[in-house]
Amino acid sequence: MHKADAPPAYEDALNSPRYAQQQYGYVEPPPPPPPYSPDGPGYWDQASARTGPGYPPAIIPTLSAGVLTSYPGDMEAFLGAQWHNTWIRHAFIRKVYLILAAQLSVTIAIVGTFTFVDPVRLFVINNPAIYWASFGVYVVVYCIVICFKETRRRYPWNLLLLSIFTLALSYMTGTIASYYDTKAVFLAIGITAVVCVAVTIFSFQTKVDFTSCGGLLCILSVSLMIVGIVTAVVLCFKYIPWVHMLYAAIGAIVYTLFLAYNTQLLIGNKELALSPEEYIYGALCLYTDIVQIFLFILQIGGAATE
Repeated sequence: MHKADAPPAYEDALNSPRYAQQQYGYVEPPPPPPPYSPDGPGYWDQASARTGPGYPPAIIPTLSAGVLTSYPGDMEAFLGAQWHNTWIRHAFIRKVYLILAAQLSVTIAIVGTFTFVDPVRLFVINNPAIYWASFGVYVVVYCIVICFKETRRRYPWNLLLLSIFTLALSYMTGTIASYYDTKAVFLAIGITAVVCVAVTIFSFQTKVDFTSCGGLLCILSVSLMIVGIVTAVVLCFKYIPWVHMLYAAIGAIVYTLFLAYNTQLLIGNKELALSPEEYIYGALCLYTDIVQIFLFILQIGGAATE
């Protein structure tokens, strides 16, 4: 380090005009800048002349000096880049999985109650109107959370909507499970747990970018809906177990791919990523994927036993 680059001594810093301004609110006005003339010194010469005790260090502007607030698009991109901080991303992932664990705990408790407690099981089977009411609540809340970004980011309304969604889907899942044999329910829970853990570990470790396959997943979801309608029509006339099993297997595969897609959105190290403010959206997507995988696997086991 050259002597000219060394910081000033303590006494010199106290006697500087900047210290006087901080202490007494007064500073000696700097000399006026030299007038501009076409034949005079250029901008950089004038800038170099405006140096001294009353001037801040000269700063040469560059394209990467900062982002102006007058450009909201650039500011959003700049702030979005800041979200990729490792600590913030890890805290976001922990929050999502804690919420997901609470959701799955509620669902497992309701499914177990509907499956093992005979009076409750008979009640939900004999009262299908409650199931359809839960289905309506499920659809409405799902549309609100998905379509309105400000609502799903606003506390505590986002947690309230997620709780209502979890209870509605849990009731529907428990009602469906009450129609199946206990062994089939246990088997479906075990297989779902293994599949979800394996897909999560694979999504964390693999270099394959599932977030770039959004178009493919959209096509698969539409195809699954069409196949489901055709299967429902066919099974209305005559129940064919292998047709039901084929549809359920296709559905389980599609939602397994969705689970990998949403997990990588959560991780944030691929082409697309979720903002850390979207912890409600991330938990909702993962929870829906896991429940759908369980229901399709349950249908496969139930059809195989018939």
